Amino acid sequence: MSRVVLYIDERAISVPRGATVAAAVATATSRFRVSSGGAPRAAVCGMGVCFECRVRIDAALHQRACMVRARDGMRVTTAAGSAAHE
Repeated sequence: MSRVVLYIDERAISVPRGATVAAAVATATSRFRVSSGGAPRAAVCGMGVCFECRVRIDAALHQRACMVRARDGMRVTTAAGSAAHE
């Protein structure tokens, strides 16, 4: 099976072609973002309903990682990678 390489918080992660960004992030870290109260958040539903897996993808804020397929060279920023990430 072919693979793609994307960057999660500047760390190169290789996942099978067709995998979601959420799968790639889960490989790299357990924190997708931080709630307004400071609690770590991660993917819950895996189908775009809960919005808990929001990350920055190629400078676009609040992308649902479970709804986006990983692509070669994609840059993803999570709460673990950026304290200012919302």
